[in-house]
Amino acid sequence: MTERAEPVTVEAAVLAKPRLLRQNWCDLSFLHWAVEPGAVARYFPPGVQPDVFEGRTYVGLVPFRMVGSGLPHGPAMPWLGTFQETNVRLYSVDSTGRRGVVFLSLDSDRALVVAGARSVFGLPYRWARMRHRVQGDLHTYTATLRWPGVSARSRVAVRAGGPFEAGPLEQFLTARWGLHVARFGRTWYLPNEHPVWSLRRAELIDLEDDGLLASVGLTELATRPPDHLAFSDGVPATFGTPVPATRPRQRPALGH
Repeated sequence: MTERAEPVTVEAAVLAKPRLLRQNWCDLSFLHWAVEPGAVARYFPPGVQPDVFEGRTYVGLVPFRMVGSGLPHGPAMPWLGTFQETNVRLYSVDSTGRRGVVFLSLDSDRALVVAGARSVFGLPYRWARMRHRVQGDLHTYTATLRWPGVSARSRVAVRAGGPFEAGPLEQFLTARWGLHVARFGRTWYLPNEHPVWSLRRAELIDLEDDGLLASVGLTELATRPPDHLAFSDGVPATFGTPVPATRPRQRPALGH
């Protein structure tokens, strides 16, 4: 399937209407580990497989702030629309060639967000106690799971540096214009659009993972430093309407 994957593009295609919601992703730290595609293939929904860069795929740990979530038009949701989030993600491509991400977990400190995203979109949101602290260019993110009943916590400290131009690997990891999720017996693609990422160099100051990666079956990654780091001040994003991620089956031709 990856031979037919769409090209990696740093600019999003125009998002079809109707749009579902808008968000601002702020103060993001991107931690990535390179892994063999076969090591994570079991986590992908039907019709989707690991996307690869130079023979490897990647696992991402991405803590950030979600700010001003709301409907496409009108004011953002007060209080509920702004929260902390940390997600563990994989990089995917479906049978139509669309590249995206598959979330193994999304941890948030808003219980109502967790309940809504799980029930509406089927996304694996979890409720956590979270904090983001900023001291100059040093960003520290902490998370402790509260629900469901998994004992796990994480502490990530990253020092953001100067801007740099994204190369092929950074474009592969960040130019993702949708997510894949299994829901209602089939796999869906939820598209999004946002401006081109402005990336900054990043230095890992601290990484303490007492179960966050292990809670999704990736225990080994927490024992070694990430293979790639980056930081971004953020982008505004908009999500469109989900579409099927797989081509419909062709009905056999009737005999004459």
